[in-house]
Amino acid sequence: MQLVVARIGRAHGIKGEVTVEVRTDEPELRLAPGAVLATEPAGAGPLTIETGRVHSGRLLLRFEGVRDRTAAEALRNTLLIAEVDPAELPEDPEEFYDHQLMDLDVVLADGTEIGRITEITHLPSQDLFIVERPDGSEVMIPFVEEIVTEIDLEEQRAVITPPPGLIDESQAVIASSRDEEGDEDEASESGKDA
Repeated sequence: MQLVVARIGRAHGIKGEVTVEVRTDEPELRLAPGAVLATEPAGAGPLTIETGRVHSGRLLLRFEGVRDRTAAEALRNTLLIAEVDPAELPEDPEEFYDHQLMDLDVVLADGTEIGRITEITHLPSQDLFIVERPDGSEVMIPFVEEIVTEIDLEEQRAVITPPPGLIDESQAVIASSRDEEGDEDEASESGKDA
């Protein structure tokens, strides 16, 4: 099975290094020197990682045969794809590969069906499940422990306890006291007109 493990960003310096947007929880395994990765578009690869280092919180990679800024910049926005055994599981039992989570049914703790995971978006601060509802609409569920309380791969479901308003906007709680004051001002003004 092929998994996207990174996207190449801009060139860094003049010796062929590139920044990468990591899309794997195991960069030390998937993006290690010597790793051979397929690419999308396919014509850019395969690429063999020669060196890797962290600079100012970003991973920098250099590939065999890429020796200057021009060659590095030509790789910009290329996806790096690793071949992964579908039976392979992450070392941490609380971690999951994207392919394990795709198509899981999303339900509330009481069993109420919310939808099905159709996409996983990786953001710097957290991951999001894109969940297709039975009516065809989509809802985004942050993949955080407080909301996603259980992942059951055997039952093919994710159990969530969403805060008010995440699933049903009519249940949203307005947290700003300024909005309440505005409502009181409108009420008193409409009282003056009467």
